[in-house]
Amino acid sequence: MAVVVFSKIGIIGGGISGLAAAKQLAEYNPIVLEATDSIGGVWKHCSFRTTKLQTPRCDYEFSDYPWPLRDNSTFPSYTEILDYLNSYANHFELFKFIKFNSRVIKIRLAKDKPVWEVAVQTNGAIDQWYGFEFIVVCMGKYGDVPIIPKYRKKKGPEVFKGKVMHSQEYSELSRDKSCQLLKGKKVVVVGYKKSAIDLAVECAQANQGEEGKPCTMVVRTCHWIVPHYFIWGLPFYMFYSTRFSQFLHQRPNQGTLRTLLCHLLSPLRKATSKMIESYLLWKLPLVKYGLKPDHPFEEDYASCQMAILPDSFFMEAEKGNINFKRASNWWFWEGGVEFDDKTKIEADLVILATGYDGKKKLRALLPQQFSTFLEFPSGIMPLYRGTINPFIPNMAFMGYVESVSNLHTSEIRCKWLARLIGGKFNLPSVEKMVEQITTEMEIMKKTTRFYKRTCISTFSINHTDEICEEMGWSCWRKKSWLAEAFSPYNSQDYA
Repeated sequence: MAVVVFSKIGIIGGGISGLAAAKQLAEYNPIVLEATDSIGGVWKHCSFRTTKLQTPRCDYEFSDYPWPLRDNSTFPSYTEILDYLNSYANHFELFKFIKFNSRVIKIRLAKDKPVWEVAVQTNGAIDQWYGFEFIVVCMGKYGDVPIIPKYRKKKGPEVFKGKVMHSQEYSELSRDKSCQLLKGKKVVVVGYKKSAIDLAVECAQANQGEEGKPCTMVVRTCHWIVPHYFIWGLPFYMFYSTRFSQFLHQRPNQGTLRTLLCHLLSPLRKATSKMIESYLLWKLPLVKYGLKPDHPFEEDYASCQMAILPDSFFMEAEKGNINFKRASNWWFWEGGVEFDDKTKIEADLVILATGYDGKKKLRALLPQQFSTFLEFPSGIMPLYRGTINPFIPNMAFMGYVESVSNLHTSEIRCKWLARLIGGKFNLPSVEKMVEQITTEMEIMKKTTRFYKRTCISTFSINHTDEICEEMGWSCWRKKSWLAEAFSPYNSQDYA
C-alpha cells in the first residue's frame, strides 16, 4: 500500500512524552499515533486501583501548566494524574493532533527520499502508510511487551494447575474483577519493585478476615524502600536534588579539579547514604522480614529504583497478610512455586511483576539495520541528551531516560528538540555525541551496579544545564545564589 498521508513530524505514543512533544512541536501540526483509545500511556494502561505517583505533586507537572492544587502532603492517584493530563491536552488543544486506535506496526526508510514510512494498523490489518520527515518515538520503556521469566523443561507454568498472569494483564482488570480474582486465593507475587508492592497490598486488602489467604512476595533482589519524603525530619530533596547536594556526585564534563573534589568528598557522600539507611532501618522492619538490601541506598537512588511504600504495606505484613520469600531461583510445581532451597509455596494464582522489555518493543518496529544500534555493549540505549541516537537519522526518543521526575525530564528534552528541529542550533558530530554518551555511561557504571536503567538522578541538574546551554538559555534559574545552592529544581524553573 502506498503512503497516503505526509507530515513533517510524526509522534508515536500519547503518553506523557507524546503530549509534551505535541505541545512543543505544535507549530508543525504533528500527527500523534496512539495505539489505544485514550491518552495517558502507562498511567492509563499499566496502573492498578491503588497506584499512586512516586514523587511530590509539584515535581510532576508541566512547566506551563501547574496542578490546580499544588499540595505536596499526598501523592495523587493514577486517576488524578489522568485527569491532569486530559486537562493539559484540552487546554493546549492537543487532541486535534492525535489519531487514536492507530497502532504502529512497522517503520521503514523510503527508497527515494529522506522520509520515514510508518505502517499503521486500525482494524486488524495495515490500513494506512504515513510519511514523516522526522519521527519522535514516545512509546516508553514500559507496557506492551512484558518480561516473562524462562524456565527449564517441565518447570514452567505448564505444570502449574493454578493461574499465571503478568502484572500487565492484571492492570487490565476492573476494580471488581481484580478483587474477585484475589479474594480467597493463595497468591504469589514475583518481584519487589513498585508494581509488586502495590499488588501485594491489593491482595492483602482483598483477603481481610478469617477467610482471607496471605500473599507471598518472591523477592529476588532487595531494594531500598521509603515511607515518605522526610529523613530524620529533613526534606528528602536536601540530600540529592539541590545543586549543593549534587556537587558531591560525579557528573559528565566535570574537569580534573572537580573530579579531585568528588574523590575528596566521597566520605561525605557515603555518610549521606548511611544516614538515610539508618533512618529506614529504624523506621521500617526491614531486618525483621529479611528485606535489608546488600547494597548502599545511593545505588538505588542513582538507578531510579527507590520506591515509596503504600501506608499499609508493613501493617498488612504484621497481620500476616503479606509474607516474604528471598530467592534468586524459583520454578513451578503443580501446586505452586518451588525454590532452590527445596522449599515450596502452595499457590492458586502467580502474578509476575517482572517488568517490561522496551528495547524489544522498539526492535520489532525499526528496520533491521537500525535496530542493532538500540544498545551499546553495556546494554544502555545510546542517546545524546537522552533524545538522539547518533546512528539513527531524523528520529528522536522520549521517555527512555529516568530521573526523579520523568515528566520534567521529557518536557525539557521536548523543548530542546523543538529548537533543534527549528534550526536554533546544530547537533555536534557523531564522534562528539558518542563521546558524551560514553562519559555518562561510565559515570552511571561507577555509581550503581544497576546502571543499565539509564538514570540521571544524581546529576540531573547538570544534565539540564547542558541542555539549556545548547538552547542558549541561562543555566542558573533561581532568583538568588542561596536558592540556587539549596533549593530543589523542578519544571517551574524552566517555564
